[in-house]
Order: sequence, then C-alpha cells, then structure tokens
Amino acid sequence: MKKTIGIVAHVDAGKTSLSEQILYLGGAIRSVGRVDKRSSFLDFNEIEKERGITVFSESARFTLGENTYYLLDTPGHADFAAEAERAVKALDFAVLAVSAVEGVQSHTVTLWNILKKNSIPVFVFINKTDRAGADVQGVLSKLGKEFGEGFVLCENLSEAAEEIACLDDRLTEEYLENGFTEESFIPACRKLIKLRRLFPVFSGCALSGEGVKEFLTALDKLSETSYEQEGEFSAFVWKVKRSKSERTVFLKILSGMLKAKDIIDGEKINEIRIYSGNKSSPVQEVSAGDVCAVSGLLKAKSGSFIGESKGDSELSVKPALFAKAEFSPDMDSMKILEYFKLLEDEEPTLNVKWNERTKEITVRVMGTVELEVLEDTLNKRFGESITFGEPNIVYMETIRGRSHGAGHYEPLKHYAEAHLLLEEAPRGSGISFESAVSTDDLSLNWQRLIETHIFEKEHVGPLTGSPVTDIKFTLTAGRSHLKHTEGGDFRRAVYAAVRQGLFKAQCVLLEPWYQFRIEVPTEFTGRVLSDITKMSGEFSPPETSGEKTSVAGSCPLSEIMNYGRTLSAFTSGKGVFFGSLTGYRECHNSDEVIEKIGYDKERDIENSADSVFCSHGAGFLVKWYEADKYMHCK
Repeated sequence: MKKTIGIVAHVDAGKTSLSEQILYLGGAIRSVGRVDKRSSFLDFNEIEKERGITVFSESARFTLGENTYYLLDTPGHADFAAEAERAVKALDFAVLAVSAVEGVQSHTVTLWNILKKNSIPVFVFINKTDRAGADVQGVLSKLGKEFGEGFVLCENLSEAAEEIACLDDRLTEEYLENGFTEESFIPACRKLIKLRRLFPVFSGCALSGEGVKEFLTALDKLSETSYEQEGEFSAFVWKVKRSKSERTVFLKILSGMLKAKDIIDGEKINEIRIYSGNKSSPVQEVSAGDVCAVSGLLKAKSGSFIGESKGDSELSVKPALFAKAEFSPDMDSMKILEYFKLLEDEEPTLNVKWNERTKEITVRVMGTVELEVLEDTLNKRFGESITFGEPNIVYMETIRGRSHGAGHYEPLKHYAEAHLLLEEAPRGSGISFESAVSTDDLSLNWQRLIETHIFEKEHVGPLTGSPVTDIKFTLTAGRSHLKHTEGGDFRRAVYAAVRQGLFKAQCVLLEPWYQFRIEVPTEFTGRVLSDITKMSGEFSPPETSGEKTSVAGSCPLSEIMNYGRTLSAFTSGKGVFFGSLTGYRECHNSDEVIEKIGYDKERDIENSADSVFCSHGAGFLVKWYEADKYMHCK
C-alpha cells in the first residue's frame, strides 16, 4: 500500500525534528539530523540551513512492512503558507505537530483550515512534552475547543475505545455489546479518520524520539489508501523546480500509470525520478499513489492538475503585500525580469509585474521574511544584488449589486462583441463565469474563448487599479463574424466589456484583515485593548490565566502589520503576537486610500473600457460611456 503523509505545523513546533525521527525509524536515514546543527535531511538548501527554518517542501521515501511511504516536509512559517498548501493537496494523511507548551497558535489555525478545505485526514502529534509548562491535556482541550470534536488521545487504543465509539452510532452499539476488539475497532477507526470525524492524538518529544515510534506504528495501523492503478493517468503538480538546464515537475500520481517517454497533455516525459531529500534515482515507470519528479513538462504549473484529473487548484492563502524590486540602474532590467519569472514559475503567488512606463518590477509576498529569502535566492542563484522597498498592501476591488458591460472590437477585417452581466458575489468567492447564450446565437468555441479571457488576466477596478474579486460574470450576448473574427478579437472585446461594466458599477474597495492573538502580562491588557480599538480592530473578551492575559481578534492588516514590534517594545519583550491573514473586508478608510493611490482610470490605456467600431471601411474609437448605443447586439 502506498501512502503520502506530510508534517504541518506552526513554526518552531518541532515539525522538522518529527520528520527526522520518522525517516530514521523508516530506514530512510542512518542518523537523526538537527535544525540547530544544520544537518536536517530535508532542510538541505543553504538558505534553510542559515535561517534554521523550512522554506521549501521536500519529499523522502521509506517503508514500513509492506507499505511504501512518501513523506512531505512543509514550511511552518506563515510567509510560506502557499508552498505548504500545495504540498497538502498531495497528501493522503497529514500529521499536525503542536507544541505541548505553546499549543494552538495562529498559523496552526491557518493550517487546520487548509487541511479542512482539502478534506485531508489528520493525525496529531503533541510535541515537546519534555519542556517546562508542557500540558498535553490542556492542548487536547484547546484543539477540541478551536476545531471541534473528534480529537482523541489514542496512545492506548483500548483505553480510548469508549471515547472513539461515541463518534459513531454503529460503533457505539458494537462497543456496548462486545467491548473493545481490534478486529472491529481498527477498520472502524480507519473509516472515521478518512471521514475526518476522528483525529487521533499522540504525544512525545521529537527531539529525543520519545513517543515517535509508538506514533508511527499507530499511524501505519490506522491509515489505509486505495488507488486506481488501471485508470486513466492523472496527477497533481505540487512543486516546480528550475535549474540552469532543466525544469523539474514534482507529481503526486492520482490514478493510472506513467512511463518515461509517455506523452501527457501534448508533452513528452523525458525522465522520471524518485527523490529522497536532494538525492534521486531514475525509474522507468510510476503508478497511482507514487510521488515522483519528471522532466519534459514545460506547461504544467505548480498547483495544477494534469492528465485526466480535475480539481480545485485555488489556494486558501494568498499574498496581501507587494514590494518593488530595487537594483542599480546600470543592471539589465530585462535580465532581472527573466530571473524573477524563473522564480515565479516555482512560486506562482509571486505574481511578478513589469511596468513598462516606470520600468519597475513588483512582486507579491506574504511578509518580510519571504522578501528576505527572495533577496538571498537572487544573490545565491543568479549572483545579483537586489533588494526590495517597504511592502505595501494589496488592495482588491469588487462591486455592490450588479451592472452590465459591453465591448466591441471592429477595426478593418476584425470583429467581436461581448456583453456581460456583473453581479456581486459572496466575499472570498473570487471570480466565476457562466454563459446564458445559446450556441445557436454564438458558437461554443467562441463562448469558451470568452471564458478563457475572463480568467486569463487580472482585471483591475476603477478606484485604485487594484485586482477585482468576488464577481460573477455572465455572458448575456455575443456576436462574431464568419470571415473576420479571430481569437484575439474576443480578447479585446471581453477586456473592454469587463472594464466598462466596472466603470458603470458601484465599486467597493477591499483590504486584507488579520486575525491575531496577543499574550501579555496582565498589567498591559488595557494598553493592548486601546491599541486595537485605535487600529479599527475588534476583539473577544480577554482571557486571563495566572499573570498573563490573552486577547484574540481581527484587524485591518494595514494597521496591525507592524504591531509585533510595538508590542515587544512597551512590554520589554514579554508580549507575544501571533497572527495570520483571514481574508478581505470592505476597507475601513477607503477615501484616504483612494486619494493616496491617486489612480486615474481614464489614463490607464492598458486597461481601456473603450470600444472600436467600423464605419466606411475604417475603425474608430468610441468612449465607454457612449459605446452602448453603438453596440450590435440588443
């Protein structure tokens, strides 16, 4: 049986130490590495060794009995949550490591939401039980309070049987009638784990190895997978890695088989390799359940599905900051842009932008640590000294209610017209599209092309030029010409229709919000609550335990992004700040932000809302506010 497991955790919860112990017990490594000694098997990148944190997801293979395991070690720092989420999508089971002292932290919540969204079964390892202040029962209680029922300490399965039985009516009847028997309980537990109704909890100390062998034995017994080996080939791309000579695509095979020289989505597989850390071995074929790397795929994107598989490639976490690259004027900007594009191929959320007018390169990031790693990467991989300016907030725009947009593109020997209904969508839903046009009126291939043009570009709003989100687009009418319509014609028509619809709509500026938990000596509680109020934030009633008080809430990122430093200063380092992005809300100071950005929608010629019509053999431009009366579709 093949199983892919992944270790996920808030930074410093001991995730890498747990990975090392599992690989050692599985025979993948001969000795247990340590983060502080820069000898971790999966943290082999120079940047990771220097910083003592996991930055890149890596894989290793080991065996337990007749089972083959693939272990994915993921970053624990919130700045690399996108990298972690793509790895999560490749998992059969996740191991959530939680510190026995710090317990559930802000990024633990983010990771849990990612696991929940992707329906990944979860085992929990409460780590660092050797530390002063360790409280396994307290953490267990917090897990249940934060994430719901199903967390059961399973270090002794017979003792946990009654609590597990309560999670399922049939198992309750079985337990009351026959008590605990492995023959009935093990299969039942496996089913409950797969359904995410049971989350087995274990505890120990990963650094010393205490409790890890017992945990791994239980995981092996309580987990099972089934893959369709004979089906059509499908796979998930969980990572892309670039070198000077090769593009390596890392796959989790979901169904079917893959052989070297196979043609997948029009591209030939040159080589298949199985990785363990930074070492690999070539194989001629892999099948469902395997994790491998291939060369030859140039179009497959990180986080996407290939072959017959279709799935949700949308990430829960997205960067809410952007920063401008700063480099010497005598450096070749096009060469620098090329380097950034290579990095974007590995990390698509960088969303690299080149401004032709200002000759500036901007990237999107999760935080300042990611910027620091980018600087290191550019230096070490490409030998370039590039820094970044202070990060700025990535605002978004949406609409309230609905509006209609129309675009027409008809210079000589070209023709396309598209009409779109724009409707307000639920917050966080993103962009969606559907067609209400009959194929008798507009052929299916043109309708599909229109849908492609909706999603291929990051459309921007009229308030600040920020990307738009949470809008449903419906194609209500469209027209082509038998002789003169080409694919690019509908691109121009759709872009104009989207833009005109936004110009006519009631637009709303959105900003990212941060959920936080602040722990301070009780004497500073009043100051913290006052600060949160001044920052336009909101909070739940403070919780006091002993001499410490914990305050949880949420706040605009623009207000709280640097509060950790402020907190450390007035508490003399005794205050602790945990936070993570929680989504977008209506901007609390829209007028101020709009005025500061100073965006002029009419001067943005790259995002024009105007249409082009034809008269007497010549094309002419019609401004967006006059274009409706010229449209051909009614």
